[in-house]
Amino acid sequence: MSDAPQSYILSLEERDRILEALKNLCKEKVLLQQSVREQQTQAASATEDLCLELLEVGDALEALLDYLTNNPNPSPEFLQRLPRSMGAVHRKFLSVLAKRQVLPIELVGTQPDFDLCRVVDREVRSDLPDQTITKVLRQGFHLGKKILRPTEVITSKSNVTG
Repeated sequence: MSDAPQSYILSLEERDRILEALKNLCKEKVLLQQSVREQQTQAASATEDLCLELLEVGDALEALLDYLTNNPNPSPEFLQRLPRSMGAVHRKFLSVLAKRQVLPIELVGTQPDFDLCRVVDREVRSDLPDQTITKVLRQGFHLGKKILRPTEVITSKSNVTG
């Protein structure tokens, strides 16, 4: 093989086609870079918004914890309001998730759908059919069709001795 540079002869038409293709590639590269920058800016903004909303939830929890720390014997009025206060914090948290399409799994019927549920315990119940959900221990969530966390349930089992 020779080390001498090879030369190629292009027609004017081929040269123009190649130059046009290069120009188009350069334009496409610039547009893609601009699109990536815009997507990065949007993602950073969305992350910032999420963090600010979660900080609000954290602030509400911190205020409750501070009150309990500074008042080891809370007033009966505070204790009476505590479930409502915790409920408001929980609703705020769920609204932060819902804005991002993270939604609770809605169970249909009394039998577990094993695509949506995880049975974590069984309890003997003679008054219910086998595999009936008796208690939801932990709420499940989905993002679109993806299950982020299955609903954790306890189901019944018939009292079989043997």
